[in-house]
Amino acid sequence: MGGDSGVEVAEGEIPEETAGPYPGDGSNGVNVLSEDGVVRSDIRSSFGAASGTAEGVPITVRLRVLDLNGDESAPLAGAAIYLWHCDRDGQYSMYSEAIADENYLRGVQETDADGRVEFTTIFPAAYSGRYPHMHFEVYPSLAEATSSTQKLRTSQLALPEDVCAEVYGTAQGYSASLERLTQTPLDSDGIFSDGYSLQMAKVTGSVEAGYVATLNVPI
Repeated sequence: MGGDSGVEVAEGEIPEETAGPYPGDGSNGVNVLSEDGVVRSDIRSSFGAASGTAEGVPITVRLRVLDLNGDESAPLAGAAIYLWHCDRDGQYSMYSEAIADENYLRGVQETDADGRVEFTTIFPAAYSGRYPHMHFEVYPSLAEATSSTQKLRTSQLALPEDVCAEVYGTAQGYSASLERLTQTPLDSDGIFSDGYSLQMAKVTGSVEAGYVATLNVPI
């Protein structure tokens, strides 16, 4: 299931996917990208007029954006990545009724000279109908990361099933996700069922120490 942006994706590039119903990028109403404070590395707490914090197992997300040209790739410096995902209850800030006034688990970072960005966040839930994932959009620059109309790519990151099972089976607050994980495996997920090799993050760590997820983002 691809996105509807009309973006052309070359072989070897990360797939274009739907932003889903909760992007917060101005494409369906609310736009966190236009708010002061959205450019940050730690996205666990809300900013601006909101003050909530998303509880859950810590995970550091490290993405590296690469400019792919045929068989050659080079780090894409000065680009921007907007990352967002659900909380441990499967709810999205700015949309879900209980947390509509919050804007946590959303943030933007600029890629460094090596094309890298890093976010500190929490491990997301598995909710009904979807395999555990995070959303992200790539923009040409921070200055252009203000509206979905400027984006270069929209995609999603998948988390390894064994790590998800470990978190959901042992960490506080995630018990409902354990059953949902078995209900929607990767092969039947509406986004990843057509392939996920370029979207599966490598994850290391533990519930006690927290996790680190890494993924290359060739575009």
